[in-house]
Amino acid sequence: MTAGSPHPRLFCGVDVGASATKLVLLDPPDQVHSRVVRPSGVDYGVTARECLEAALVEASATEASLVRTVSTGYGRGNVEFADDTLTEIHCHGLGCFHLVPRAITIVDIGGQDNKVIRVGDDGRRLDFTLNRKCAAGTGAFLEEIALRLGIDLDELEDLARASSDAVRLSSFCTVFAKTEILAHLRRGTPVAEIVRGAFYSVVSRVVEMSPLAGCVVLSGGVVAHNPVIAAILSEHVGTPVEVAPHPQFTAALGAALAASRSSPSR
Repeated sequence: MTAGSPHPRLFCGVDVGASATKLVLLDPPDQVHSRVVRPSGVDYGVTARECLEAALVEASATEASLVRTVSTGYGRGNVEFADDTLTEIHCHGLGCFHLVPRAITIVDIGGQDNKVIRVGDDGRRLDFTLNRKCAAGTGAFLEEIALRLGIDLDELEDLARASSDAVRLSSFCTVFAKTEILAHLRRGTPVAEIVRGAFYSVVSRVVEMSPLAGCVVLSGGVVAHNPVIAAILSEHVGTPVEVAPHPQFTAALGAALAASRSSPSR
């Protein structure tokens, strides 16, 4: 932005998750200007502010450009610069429908929880289901598996794709799954088969939550880093599933869209 030029009009969406904070800036008409993600850390407010500053630098803008900001996610109440807050359910639905504008079943696999959200062909939410208060089937489950196997999280995807076989692991309890892994290691089961089994466990937990019908769209950071989940879920439902573009940012996108649509100066 050159000196003396008017401020660009930007709408901001912030998704403060337990594991990562995502921020999206939109400029009219609903075009993504910048995306930023950071580990949420221990101070959600500071992390959200750091994301905003990085996004504004990328957009060659200042905070004066912000027309409206909406926050969502686990730590949405910690975003001091937000004008409003909305639930993750609402924002995931809004963001995914914007990307895939038809009747869809959204499966969001997050660091701490999973969601299945059904949206009609007019974009209205029909219903939703949340997983039980347990790490099974979430990103935290995969982190525990990687820790127990002594491998980095970013190795899971390649290992899972390296094996066509998968061991059976508990989809109901992370503690039981870790015990089962010990037994598999004692028997000399290849690590790749154990890792692929962990992804099958994640998918099984999702399938158990709610019937997945019609067009299924995956979102969330776990899918962003492990797209093999889409292939495994496609096997389970018997039809190809879609992965939302930039799946980690769908809730932040939805929050930014909500900010844009609720602005009186739009």
